[in-house]
Amino acid sequence: MNDYSEPHPGKISVHGNGLGAPSPEEVEKRAREIAMIDERNPDEFTEADWKQARRELMGEENNTPPEETPDNADLTEEWTVVASSKGHRMPRPGTDEEETVGEHLVIDGLEEAAHDQMLEARREELQQEGEIL
Repeated sequence: MNDYSEPHPGKISVHGNGLGAPSPEEVEKRAREIAMIDERNPDEFTEADWKQARRELMGEENNTPPEETPDNADLTEEWTVVASSKGHRMPRPGTDEEETVGEHLVIDGLEEAAHDQMLEARREELQQEGEIL
């Protein structure tokens, strides 16, 4: 759908239902939907369909290790954690600094609606061609 420069954090809801960690069955169902939208047999989805479905539902993994710099290369002492330290809030990966959870939900909802519309349009085409009864 949309390509973002930062990793996408994954879906919060799919088809209007809340989504936790998607099961392999849910990823497979999404891969079949992607194949159908691309005018291919949903029973013959590809590895690329599977990867796209997994990326859409689970988000992109960020497996890149932090860059080693001269400042962090040599660890000379243990880090002391002070109980009174409250820390600070880190931005969510894959979101703009200004983007709120509500905005993220709206964007996800729009993307999911577009996916549903494309899927339904493809089903209607197949029904008109007599392939789906």
